[in-house]
Amino acid sequence: MTMKKTRTILLTTLWGALGLALLIIVVYETSIVEQGALTGNVMAEYGTAVILELLALVLIPLSFWLFKWKKVKDDMTRRKEGALLTWGMVRLMMLCIPMVASILAYYLFVNPTFYYLALILAICLFFVYPSADRCAREMETDKPKE
Repeated sequence: MTMKKTRTILLTTLWGALGLALLIIVVYETSIVEQGALTGNVMAEYGTAVILELLALVLIPLSFWLFKWKKVKDDMTRRKEGALLTWGMVRLMMLCIPMVASILAYYLFVNPTFYYLALILAICLFFVYPSADRCAREMETDKPKE
């Protein structure tokens, strides 16, 4: 697999997740589906908030530090583009899945906490955007910095 193909797959995944988030927003904002279906369910709202907030607290730093771990560096040295695809996809999913879930929770519970959580996760995507430069740098994880 080439670097260009790997990057294309990662970008498609990223834009697909953002597209799904945008689709959820459009569906609820145009009243195709009614907002607030679970507004009165306090226990479900509390449980969802706790789970999504804890996921964000754990997964955001984890996604930023993922490529610094020895196991990941060794895999990148050994498998090159295959490892970049695997670990890049893991990193994107660490941020995209909770982001989409937070947007959905916002419209189900109509609680701004979920909106802000989705916004924070979306901003974090800028820091892991699979640009050509970033992909090339991450492939060179074993080389000493000069």
